[in-house]
Amino acid sequence: MGLLMKLVRSLLLASSVIFTCSVQATIVEFRTSLGNFEVNLFDEITPKTVENFLQYVEDESYHNSVIHRLIPDFVVQGGGFAYTGELPLSVIPAKAAVQNEPKLSNRKGTIAMAKLENRPNSATNQWFFNLKDNHAGQPQLDTQNGGFTVFGQISEQGMEILDAIAALPRFNLGGAASSMPLRNYSTADAAANKPITAENLVLIESVVIVDARINTASGLNPVANTLIGQQPPPENSQDSGGSLFWLVLGLSGILLLRRRVS
Repeated sequence: MGLLMKLVRSLLLASSVIFTCSVQATIVEFRTSLGNFEVNLFDEITPKTVENFLQYVEDESYHNSVIHRLIPDFVVQGGGFAYTGELPLSVIPAKAAVQNEPKLSNRKGTIAMAKLENRPNSATNQWFFNLKDNHAGQPQLDTQNGGFTVFGQISEQGMEILDAIAALPRFNLGGAASSMPLRNYSTADAAANKPITAENLVLIESVVIVDARINTASGLNPVANTLIGQQPPPENSQDSGGSLFWLVLGLSGILLLRRRVS
């Protein structure tokens, strides 16, 4: 009996190690239509957020997802919608919301979770990359809505790809895609109602784990969020809450209103 119990404990320990490795990945690769880049995840600083993100990665939820929102000199957003071969885009099913972990500052090149207005703990599948330092000023992402949780940092090569996305023209496809970047698509194309295909979208072909070791991002120096305790967000803020209304988790569909966003 003693030998049997030892064997059971050994098997349980082994399964625990395997499970830990599967959810504690520190480096993932975004494979996009504009090139591939790596993101270091801060699994030890924001463990709940990283585990939540990796659940979508392991479920392949981000396969053929799209960048549906671009605000130049601010953010690039994705994770909420997928392209299945035709429009409208399909909504990526969301899992349970994750607890907010606003420990790190929203600096250029970081990835953070999007969430519902005035609901700090509402993040699920959508994320955004900071195109510049968005920790202070307006909007102040380190304090707004309880602070937006930064959970990773992009590679230098990735920043070049984000800059390329940020330079694309934007079009209003309606709903959550009211400022969507498109490739090889012009205002003349929009006026002529030219169909939008995969060649025009900024596609996230897949997000995959490339290094499952814990804390491989230990050499990075993320900036701590020192503002979160100083300016708690008002419960019914109408200021930046409106300007960041697009940082929401999902709408039921995408309308094809091909208008250029100014």
